[in-house]
Amino acid sequence: MRIACYNVEWFDRLFDDDGTLHSDDRWSGRRDVTRRAQVAALNTVFKALDADAIMVIEAPDDHKQRSGERALENFAKACGLRTNKALIGFTNTTQQEITLLYDPKKLSATHDPIGGVEGEFPRFDTAFEIDLDVDSRRESVNFSKPPLELAIETSSGTRLRMIGAHLKSKAPHGAHNRDEVMRFSIANRRKQLAQAVWLRGRVETHLEAGDSLMVLGDLNDGPGLDEYENLFGRSSVEIILGEVGCPCLYDPNAARALERKIGGSPTTSRFFLKRDNRFLQALLDYIMVSDDLRSKAKSWRIWHPFDDPECWSNIELRDALLTASDHFPVTLDIDI
Repeated sequence: MRIACYNVEWFDRLFDDDGTLHSDDRWSGRRDVTRRAQVAALNTVFKALDADAIMVIEAPDDHKQRSGERALENFAKACGLRTNKALIGFTNTTQQEITLLYDPKKLSATHDPIGGVEGEFPRFDTAFEIDLDVDSRRESVNFSKPPLELAIETSSGTRLRMIGAHLKSKAPHGAHNRDEVMRFSIANRRKQLAQAVWLRGRVETHLEAGDSLMVLGDLNDGPGLDEYENLFGRSSVEIILGEVGCPCLYDPNAARALERKIGGSPTTSRFFLKRDNRFLQALLDYIMVSDDLRSKAKSWRIWHPFDDPECWSNIELRDALLTASDHFPVTLDIDI
């Protein structure tokens, strides 16, 4: 079975309120990319992935007047994809949902949120109380994009838990000077690490119960990604993976990045920095698994157009990956 995680930049802009897919010459949410070009590129990428389930990050918006599930299912129908069933959990107000798009012949999926008892780790659509700055006062933290908690059963009878996550970005939006950039960045880092602690608490709950678990998503963080990591000691990725001696999750790309402070590391995203007139690459997207699933895993793959030889040699796929999104898909082939 192939499981994928894919952050599609402004997927929502390709649909109207009825969920109709628009492939025309109007601009998409991507810089200098038309809706026709992005739809064609996504068609190419999704077909090349040929995954049984895709955790779509920044999936189409869902609210009273708009159905993100209908939009994604219309996309699947238009592209002739076998992953033709979409499932959203708790919706949000960012126009970027977390949605599982899957092949119903290969697996069944149910939104199954779990909340801890009072004083522990609550449901992801509520608030988490934590002392962020060690001043003996708890602060209330929320997810702008509540993680998607799923109970999965594959056609072979394997049962597992799956959590799709999109943690808050650390970008200092709204800052007007250097001091504000630093203050905003530190505050955002605290909030992101609090979200990571919250998510890690849920991870430990599942691992201690003996559940098979996958955590997939864009964590907007990685070891050594910015200078504020040193201020707090760890990245959110390290928190979610877990410390040695406790039940841990595993992602080989995260493991490689953690091993080296200097030298090449895997990357899953490519952003254009207008101020510097250059591109920045970063490792942001992960598929983490529990030990029992790691033993069944065959391979992880980042579909990077420059780093993956097959993606590089296939010109149509290479161009599609660069046009479709500023992130590249991550896949896991696993016997379940």
